[in-house]
Amino acid sequence: MVSLSPPVCNFGWRAVDFDLPGVDGRRHTLASSRGPKGLVVMFICNHCPYVKAVIQRIIRDMKELAPLGIGSIAIMSNDAAAYPEDSWDNMVRLARELAFPFPYVLDATQGVARAYGAACTPDFFGFNAALELQYRGRLDASRKETAPEEARRELFEAMRQVAASGAGPAEQIPGIGCSIKWTQA
Repeated sequence: MVSLSPPVCNFGWRAVDFDLPGVDGRRHTLASSRGPKGLVVMFICNHCPYVKAVIQRIIRDMKELAPLGIGSIAIMSNDAAAYPEDSWDNMVRLARELAFPFPYVLDATQGVARAYGAACTPDFFGFNAALELQYRGRLDASRKETAPEEARRELFEAMRQVAASGAGPAEQIPGIGCSIKWTQA
């Protein structure tokens, strides 16, 4: 397992459109996922210990951001043939078991991950209402272990600020996670 940190926020970078199948049986696009005040696009998967350490906090934060006008979507871009825990059936199972409050979609071609420059799981992209990037940092101080309960909710605080002002914080700490599992060509 390779641990990576994504690059720092490229403020103003425009979200790339997508049209991906969701575990709910529907197709999801950039337009259908966004909220009136912004959008969190997150690259996650089922098997990554970094994701497992924070998945309950992701669910909590996305639930709390929705009433503030922030939409959210989780994209799984890993090579599921090489990582069976990330298979479609397991995506469906995990989303149901944990009652994901956001669409969980499959990027089978890995084209969306490449277009976004996703580096790892989890990798968070926080956009404002104009779909301009305002946050590319970590959820909180968790790594492979869940951070203490009192840890600062960095993504949540940043997106609350985006909802209120349209701009993200100047200071952001990069996330860390398992590398995206690219398909071997």
